[in-house]
Parts: sequence; structure tokens; C-alpha cells
Amino acid sequence: MRFAAVTSLLAFASFALAQIYVPGTVPENKLEPLQHRLAYAGSTGMYVSWNTYAEVENPTVYYGENSWDLSSTATGISITYESSLTWSNHVKVTGLKPDTTYYYIVSHTNCYNCSELAPYTFTTARPAGDYTPYSAAVVIDMGVMGPYGESVESDYPIITANDSNTMQSLARYVDGYDFLWHPGDIAYADSWLREKLDGYLNVSIEDSYKIYNFLLNQYYDELQPFTARKPYMVLPGNHESNCDEGGTKDGNITYDLSLCVEGQRNFTGYINHFRMPSEESGGVGNFWYSFDHGMVHYVSINTETDLGNGLIGEDDVNGPEDMDSGPFGSYPNEQIDWLEKDLAAVDRKKTPWVIVSGHRPWYAAANNVSNTICWNCKLAFEPLLLKYNVDMVFYGHIHMYERNAPIANGVPDPNELNNPSAPWYILNGLGGHYHGTSQWVEPFPSYLRYIQNTTYGWSKLTIHNCTHLTHEFIASSNGSVIDSATLFKDRQCGPTNSTGNFSGSGSPPWTDVNAAGAVQLSSALMIAMVVVAVMSLL
Repeated sequence: MRFAAVTSLLAFASFALAQIYVPGTVPENKLEPLQHRLAYAGSTGMYVSWNTYAEVENPTVYYGENSWDLSSTATGISITYESSLTWSNHVKVTGLKPDTTYYYIVSHTNCYNCSELAPYTFTTARPAGDYTPYSAAVVIDMGVMGPYGESVESDYPIITANDSNTMQSLARYVDGYDFLWHPGDIAYADSWLREKLDGYLNVSIEDSYKIYNFLLNQYYDELQPFTARKPYMVLPGNHESNCDEGGTKDGNITYDLSLCVEGQRNFTGYINHFRMPSEESGGVGNFWYSFDHGMVHYVSINTETDLGNGLIGEDDVNGPEDMDSGPFGSYPNEQIDWLEKDLAAVDRKKTPWVIVSGHRPWYAAANNVSNTICWNCKLAFEPLLLKYNVDMVFYGHIHMYERNAPIANGVPDPNELNNPSAPWYILNGLGGHYHGTSQWVEPFPSYLRYIQNTTYGWSKLTIHNCTHLTHEFIASSNGSVIDSATLFKDRQCGPTNSTGNFSGSGSPPWTDVNAAGAVQLSSALMIAMVVVAVMSLL
């Protein structure tokens, strides 16, 4: 789908959506590049990927530091799998300068018909040890938007005609973050069956592979406005495992994996569609890897399979959710061994912050219905997170927003956000999709500090310096900040960078820090932020 068509779809026209199924249109030129997406490949490389409706011979990226000079080239591979309607093209561009913007186009780009975003641009990662402040975006549990997924007709919370959805919000504020991290549940193509049973989509069981692929391509088309410009770092969630949500019931009928054709089981689409920096970090495929970006070492873990030490993941072969997936490591403890090695090797003088993300939570204000709480994940990962002083943990899976205190072994850190020794836990499963939101359970656990399930949104993480980090929940509907809190760590850091940005311990010059360690922006900065926000909406 072209960008104009995506915009039209996302306008949420108020017509009846039930019983609609319009197959995806194959472009006349089957080599036309669609679904551009990026991923870091270290600080001097970038994975550039896109899809086509036919195999591309010798897929090529043309790039340069000036839009009029794209004479540098890199080539890669064009791959597909059984039941896929498209080919995924992956090119690894290497030998780049860190923290540098490049212009690029890919094979068969028709630049006489290019949108305003083409030639596209990407910016390489900030090198470890760069103390320049920046922001990153995190979204979890985000599916198809518009009349084939989350819309004015789907589950609560209702999106009004005047509201943005999460994809529109991420596109609107794309200049405000360096990259987007998506820890699992991507597209929700496997929800086609539930949408059919609810009468929302008029499709037949026999056409399951078609609608599944249609929803996948619909989602990736909708991502184009921001994944063509910013790295889209992904992690596996349960909805990537197979085509039927791990078993869906219709009265006395239970649909199981036998419904899924080849290519729609065992994370096949997820494996083929993305390229993450596992080669650069010693990880495995798109399942576990790490990367540095300025002051932060980001660690992506797989909560679905390969938990190690005899623990069974929810999506494992013979796991409780009957997904029959994995293992993806070459031996049972490969992920855990990798995680310990990765965390032990972090140079906290260069990357003082360490942030970990996986899909499933182990601390949440919810009942363990259908294995909502991943206790085996807690057993697998928490000891290492505590041992190596991880600062922050993101996860989703439960469709609500929950800010917790720093926690160690179920107990909130007495220092709260003022120099805690335990990781700070944020649960944000409110990217939005057909399923709607989850309900919390009371009484609330002792570590809960803020919770809501009435507004879809995403997380904005701002790294001020080596001692202060702010998390904000951004409402997709209007871009307002629903919740904000700042973590303070009392530590000495490396020297300032070449621009003279503050990087020492204590409070930065633009903030006042109260006794609880929370950062409150000065009134002048607040006014400036409001002006910028208003101007961005004009």
C-alpha cells in the first residue's frame, strides 16, 4: 500500500466496518520497494530491509551523506518462505560513520514517483561513550490500525474520529526520538480468526493464509512513515509464533496449530522479515541481541522460548500455550549464558545505563490467567539483572500501562527512584489493536506506583546524562504526557563529549533535583517545550 492509501485508511471514516475484506492489491511492478525498515548494525552499520512482490536479483542500497550523491552501494539477499506473498530484501551497510545521517534509496525505486520521504534518510547509532542527551521510543503490543484492526468499531477504549492512533502518533513525533524499540506482539495478524468469529471480518477458514498475510502486509505498510527513517528494533512476542493465537475457541470447536499452513508457525514470518544485530552482539537471530546507543547498553531478551536451566517457556515445544516453537539456541542454556556474558562485558564508564526488554512480565497487577505472569521468566532472568545492576526493564503482554517501583525479588526498593539498587520496571502493553485493553486486579501489589488502561500510548525514554533518566507515557490520541517519572543514579561517569555536554555525577545544570531524586524541569524549559509541541502540530 502506498503512503497516500495508508493515510486514507487511518482517517477512520465512520462507515460500517463489519463484513469487510478487501484483498491486498499487488502492484503492477512487483519489484516496487515497499515496507522500508531499518535496524542498527553496531555504531558503524545499518541493516536496510524492504519487501517486494517478486524476488530481487542482487538487492542493492544506494547511499551517501548528500542527497545528490548516492554513489556508495551495498548488496544483500532476497528471501521468502512458503505461504508468504512477498519477498524480504536485506542489505547490511557497513563502514559508516557513527551518529551520521545518510541518504538512501533501494533497488527499483522509481524516483519520479518518490514521496517526500525519498530519498530516505537514516542516522547511525551514537557510539558508546557519547554523552549527548537523546530520546528513544518504546511501543509494545501494537497491531493493525484502521478498518482491519484497531478502529472506531473495535474493542474498548474507543478511538474517536479526532484521535490519533499509536502509529499516527509515532509518525507525528518521529523527529523526537532516535529509534523505536518494539518488544513483541507485532501486527496481530493471528487475530484474523477472532475477528472472523466476532463478525468483524468476512473471511473463510480456507482463506486463512491469505488474510493472515494480508494483515501482516497491511501492518508493515502502515509502519512505513517512520520505519523508513528510524531504526525499528524488535523482539519476539507470543503473537509472532503462529497463525491462530495459540488456540482460539468457537463454541465447542477449538482451533489449534493444524489450522496454520507452513510458513505461519514457529516464528517463520518474524525470522524472515527482520534483521537484528545479533551478529554484532553474539546473540541469536532476532531473538536475543544487544546494542549500544550513546550512554545506554540496550539488551533484548526472548521470553517466549529458550529460558534455559530446564525452565519451559510459554511458547516452547510442549509449553503451556501449545505454540510448539523453538528452541532457537544451539543448546538449552545458550540465551542465559549469552545474557550473563553480555552484561558482564558492559563498560559502565562508556554506557552507564543498562536497559533490558522482553515481552512477558513477571511483575504486574494481574491474575495469572492463561500464563499472563511469566514466573519462569522471573526465575530465568531476574538473578542476572540483579547481579549486574541493570537499571531498567521494559515489558508488555498485558494490555495496560503500569509504572512500578524498582523491585528485587518481589520487594520494592526502599530508595524508590532515588538511587535504587534494583531495576525499575515499566509495563506498557498499550500500543493498541483489535483486542482492546486488559483489566487489572486489586488489591494492588506493594510495588505499584501508577496504572491505567483507558488510553493507548507509547513510552518516551529520555537519557539526560549518566545520572538522570526520564520515562514518559505519551497518549497516542493527542500526544499529551499522561505519566512521567525520573530515575536518579548516584555515580561518577566519563568525561564530557566534544560538544561540552554535562556528563558528571549529581544534577545537570538545567534541572532541580528534590530529595526524592525526581527531576523537575525549569519553567523556562517547560515553556520552550510547550512552544515546540504547539509548533509541531501546526
